[in-house]
Amino acid sequence: MNVTLFPDVVVNGETIPSAAIAAEAQNHEAPKEKPGIAWRKAAQALAIRALLLQEAKRRALTADPLELAPGRFETEDEALIRALLDEALVIAPVGEDAVHAEWEKDPARYRSAPLWDVSHILCACDPRDEAERGLAEARAVALLARLDGDAKGFAAAARESDCGSKASGGHLGQLGPGDTVPEFEAALRTLTDEGITPAPVLSRHGWHIIRLNATAPGQVLPYETVRPKIAQALEKAAWADASRAFVESLADRSSITGASLAPI
Repeated sequence: MNVTLFPDVVVNGETIPSAAIAAEAQNHEAPKEKPGIAWRKAAQALAIRALLLQEAKRRALTADPLELAPGRFETEDEALIRALLDEALVIAPVGEDAVHAEWEKDPARYRSAPLWDVSHILCACDPRDEAERGLAEARAVALLARLDGDAKGFAAAARESDCGSKASGGHLGQLGPGDTVPEFEAALRTLTDEGITPAPVLSRHGWHIIRLNATAPGQVLPYETVRPKIAQALEKAAWADASRAFVESLADRSSITGASLAPI
């Protein structure tokens, strides 16, 4: 990205250089053919950060960085912004009526995790080894072509699997979310019952041919079970709305050039 094509951002006389925006842009998603979107998102994020830090300093706030995880602490700027929002935002408690009304919109949304009955064929390899990965992929493609969508022949083909499940026709049993590596689960979620992945799926273990035998959808959970989750979601949404309104109020009385706070 040619940073000279984009202007510096100035917030109430404070300049945010284009180099800082270019660095921040790496943290924002955008289509490859439209890098300007990532730039605009980065410029907006840094402009908002500047607004909040300026207001925290205007109020003479101080804050000690909190430990977010073992050995990982907030930066001083993050601590100041947290202190500012804690002081400035007043969030009304979420009442029982609001929680129940949200649940009543569609109780079926709140379910236990589904279970998938799954079989697979593994052509094992170290994905970091290009030659080994290529040979394993060719083997998996050949197995898949031999199957040609024949779900009934899957167990026989699974005898050539590199997984111990080959002894049971590749059957892995019932799996839930998080029970497999992410690549495997992502492919599994695209299948319908008795469906087979149209192409081998690469994971840290090698190439998988995956068959979804059946799905057991999660059960609808009772209100009392999901109530805390709904309340937490409503509180989070209220906090986000209040934060957005607060930033807009700061922007309304500020001078900002080179960035827009409008949704991107």
